[in-house]
Amino acid sequence: MASHDATAAVPEMAPVFQPTVWGDFFINYDPEPLQMSEGRVIDRSNELKKKIAGLFERSAIVEQLNLVDTLQHLSIDHHFHEQILSTLRSTHAGEFNSSSIHDVALRFRLLRQQGLWVSPDVFSKFKEEDGTFHANITNDPRGLLSLYNAAYLFTHGETELEKSILFARQHLESMEGKLDYPLAEQVRRALHLPLPRTLKRVEALHYLSEYKEEPMHNSSILEFAKLDFNLLQRLHLKELKALSRWWKNLYREVGLNYSRDRVVECYLWSYTAYYEQEYTRARIILAKIIAIIIMTDDTYDVRATLVECRQLNEAIQRWDESAVSLLPEYLQKFYLKLMSTFKEFEDELKPDEKYRVSFCTKAFQILLSNYLQEAEWFHQNYKPRFNDQALEWALGCTDAVRACAEVTRFMNDLASFKRGKNKNDVASSVECYISEHGVSSDVAIAKIGSLIEDAWKTTNQARFELPELLQAVQRVANITISMPFMYDDKTDAFTFSRRLEGTIK
Repeated sequence: MASHDATAAVPEMAPVFQPTVWGDFFINYDPEPLQMSEGRVIDRSNELKKKIAGLFERSAIVEQLNLVDTLQHLSIDHHFHEQILSTLRSTHAGEFNSSSIHDVALRFRLLRQQGLWVSPDVFSKFKEEDGTFHANITNDPRGLLSLYNAAYLFTHGETELEKSILFARQHLESMEGKLDYPLAEQVRRALHLPLPRTLKRVEALHYLSEYKEEPMHNSSILEFAKLDFNLLQRLHLKELKALSRWWKNLYREVGLNYSRDRVVECYLWSYTAYYEQEYTRARIILAKIIAIIIMTDDTYDVRATLVECRQLNEAIQRWDESAVSLLPEYLQKFYLKLMSTFKEFEDELKPDEKYRVSFCTKAFQILLSNYLQEAEWFHQNYKPRFNDQALEWALGCTDAVRACAEVTRFMNDLASFKRGKNKNDVASSVECYISEHGVSSDVAIAKIGSLIEDAWKTTNQARFELPELLQAVQRVANITISMPFMYDDKTDAFTFSRRLEGTIK
């Protein structure tokens, strides 16, 4: 029976933010030299890349699909974009008559990820008349794993795929402890977090050591993946060194020591959206924007009075250095640094790209207006209705962006409910749902969980709706996919970042 005292279990206040776990680690860190010169590594990589590209021409369709899957697991698929797109479009347009549930599920997943619609009816031939799967599938762990991962690309109303997840999960769990490496590890990871919701670079870390144990592994692919990983890692470390220096100077200059010192984690977040070599500028700009947003968020949540929140919002809406006079002294350096940082973004862009900064500025102003709304609610001791609080800051966005915002907000709220709120935090969506519906915290958490699943379905659906915007949708989906990584086990690993330390290193 629901408890109307459920709010009594809500933690009252979060602990003070912990200092960064990194210090000057990345400022001082120099990677070990490569075993050969960087030029030689690049030349060798190009040789291997040509060799791998040739595999698409000499393989049957099932082999091509497995090749695409391997390249994605190793996070090197971006080097073969044209070949992969050609392969997937070809298999989407043609007949596919495989009797292997692994092959059918793999094709289903790869095509849906690429925004190419496949009906869940493709799995009907593996089912009895009553809709249950053939019994022999329960003895095929690789097929079950493929089915499990594929079904997570479900959209709204696809209850058969939801049943497929439950079916595959039940039988995969019964096999734990009985499978051989590396399949055993791949099943373990998928049961914790299915492949479509796993960060590609995290999966690559695992699969680099697993791939050589695969029966049909290709030594050229493995060598290329290792070389590419090392080259990209060196680039990312170089960027992180420069970003850490920028942040150290900014953090010291603006003097807002109450805010979270999390520039490494900000970079990690931007890296989840853009990890490829050619996106250096995008990674750095996004990481800086995230760092500034965190500093602003902490100002509203743990430091500013309501009057100061209103003053900061007014200055941000004016977006002019002269508005600094509106602010209390402790926020003036921050405001001027904010202005100069966005001006630096504009200076880095080509003339026909500069308009993009105005979009970033407008989005930042909207975000600050939402922060002010939450501050007003808190200081008025007003507990908003669940839908107002949970979705208000995502309205007006595309479906993919709104879904990303919902996953972010809900997973953050689950983590904050578990750990406790900051000083000026408005009631979370969990607390609002408890209050509005008179239910226990367990019921509210389950409801939030179902809404997160709905948002994932919306993200999946968005891939099919505007094919010309697929690349943009995929970048937004990458950020959505980072949320389970950041909020695993309802813990805020961004704020309490020792949980990320091992992965980052």
